[in-house]
Amino acid sequence: MTGAARTVAVLAALTLTAPVDLLIVAGARVFGRRTPLAPSSPQVARTVLVNGGKMTKSLQLARSFHAAGHRVVLVESAKYRWTAHRFSRAVDAFHVVPEASDPGYVDALVRVARAENVDVFVPVSSPASSVPDAEAGAAMGPSVDVVHADPETIRRVDDKNRFADAAREFGVRVPESHRLTDAGQIAEIDLPPGRDFVLKRIAYNPVGRMDLTPLRRETPEANLAFARGLGISEDDPWILQEFVTGREYCTHGTVRNGSLQVYGCCESSAFQINYAMVDKPDILDWVETFVAKLGVTGQFSFDFIENGDGEVFAIECNPRTHSAITMFHDHPDVAAAYLGSERDVITPLPSSRPTYWLYHEVWRLLTEPRRLSRLRTIARGRDAVLTGWDPWPWFLLHHLHVPSLLLANLRSGRGWSRIDFNIGKLVEQGGD
Repeated sequence: MTGAARTVAVLAALTLTAPVDLLIVAGARVFGRRTPLAPSSPQVARTVLVNGGKMTKSLQLARSFHAAGHRVVLVESAKYRWTAHRFSRAVDAFHVVPEASDPGYVDALVRVARAENVDVFVPVSSPASSVPDAEAGAAMGPSVDVVHADPETIRRVDDKNRFADAAREFGVRVPESHRLTDAGQIAEIDLPPGRDFVLKRIAYNPVGRMDLTPLRRETPEANLAFARGLGISEDDPWILQEFVTGREYCTHGTVRNGSLQVYGCCESSAFQINYAMVDKPDILDWVETFVAKLGVTGQFSFDFIENGDGEVFAIECNPRTHSAITMFHDHPDVAAAYLGSERDVITPLPSSRPTYWLYHEVWRLLTEPRRLSRLRTIARGRDAVLTGWDPWPWFLLHHLHVPSLLLANLRSGRGWSRIDFNIGKLVEQGGD
């Protein structure tokens, strides 16, 4: 099937499911929670600016702030102007701004903040917007509380090699790694015997990030040939990182002045669309140590591997909101933890149901052999977008938001490899 034919087929399938989804929305309204979860203590109402409006995590934060009595302003770029989340009951105003790569992006965010009398800026950044969001936060001035690190800190921890150096400096465990600016450098590195290494692009790589071709001491010619096919250069550096085998975990952390305020940890995978809290004390200790040493305010997500001996290694840091924040869908104190003074860290409630995205689960149910496992996931968890008091973003995600992207992709002829309902985008070559 050609790319265009597949796109048309998906659009047709989404059209056919619309009546069923309307029934699901009606059921959510009748049987679900009718009002947002109230906070455990009253808060002074503030206006909160949240960007990254296409992503589920921005919707989750908007709902948390709205439930606590705050006014929420949502922002996205023109490409995603039909994000379903703009129609949420939790969103009081919606603005379109340029792409993060546009020279006018920072000024546009500042104008929105001033026009809406914003008190707090909580970036829900993409990899491309993390630094521009930090620059925008700084440009908003001292009257705006920015829950995001400064530009230099963002650059430091977002760079896989500089992050590893920082972790070693702070005394926490990371795998062996080497920065490459030329493919030929791989032949100069004395790889230890019996250990696998992988190459990762330091810049965000949405298409090739799951390619973990093993490189070994015993295969120097193959290592060099593989590296030469990646376009490694001074302007596009890569990192050669030891491949630690074991169980993968990911974390979300909201930090104020080096103090962890919000923390969630869950099992992870290359394409992560299921979130359930797990208790891993060694990972929590690692995160608390790192952010305390860093000593800044912001949101920091980490990927970990736990090896067979129970040792945890941080693979990378993403200085932005993690989709694991959806595990806090029923926590009353998220807004206070983000906006208040330093407090004890909050974690997902023991009663919190794991989150998923129903269309991803249905696709797995139809295409993967472990159907009983998928049915259990659906029965025991909850859709990360669907809620009784605010059901329309869920319907519009599948019948406005994603179809608008598919139609734009069909017109451009770019093609796509996957629909990511969580992030609200198509995974496409050269995409964001």
